[in-house]
Amino acid sequence: MKLNRIALVLATLMCGTSIAGYTVRPNAKAADKGTAISLEVIVPKAFGDWAELPEQGAQVVNPQTQELLDKLYSQILTRTYVNKQGYRIMLSLAYGDDQRGGLQAHRPEVCYPAQGFALGKVEDGALATAFGHIDVRRLATSLGARNEPVTYWLTTGDQVVKTAFEKRLAQIRLGMTGQIPDGLLFRISSIDNDNARGFAMQQQFAADMLAAVPAKARKQLSGLTDAPGPAG
Repeated sequence: MKLNRIALVLATLMCGTSIAGYTVRPNAKAADKGTAISLEVIVPKAFGDWAELPEQGAQVVNPQTQELLDKLYSQILTRTYVNKQGYRIMLSLAYGDDQRGGLQAHRPEVCYPAQGFALGKVEDGALATAFGHIDVRRLATSLGARNEPVTYWLTTGDQVVKTAFEKRLAQIRLGMTGQIPDGLLFRISSIDNDNARGFAMQQQFAADMLAAVPAKARKQLSGLTDAPGPAG
């Protein structure tokens, strides 16, 4: 009975979406509505115990050509940060202002194996911050002697999405306002033979960053708005 109710809700939603499609056509990008993201501006180069290593940008693990990347994403930001203990975190952000095609094909569990990495344990979890939790996915990857734990999340609009269904709902929500859905891939990784330590350091890094940015930027990067951030 419960499954039947769920199926009915889904069918009603999709039917309503089909009808709405004839009356509401997304035609405005985030930039047109004053909500555009500039990754270079909103992501600080130093915060908490972390500072960028100049000329040490993280290499984007992605099998696509630069031409295709430029088509799919309007911005890509890669940096390497180091704390006072010398621990390094690689940050890679990819933002697309038109995600009707989707970030799905560029999830790290697809891109890393395409570059020759062995994919180990894949686990969904929650990344704790002072502003709430972010639904994330954690991967254990390796390439020869290089062990690289990875944490990432995806957004559509200003909402973190875990599944294709959640992404579709977010696209519908934005579409009903006339906005073309935008989206972000937020990936952090480190070279560390201890996966548990790597994931813990990545969590601290993300929490520190989100505590250092203004509330608007935090919402754009993670969907979190539960507590006030720096003015901006």
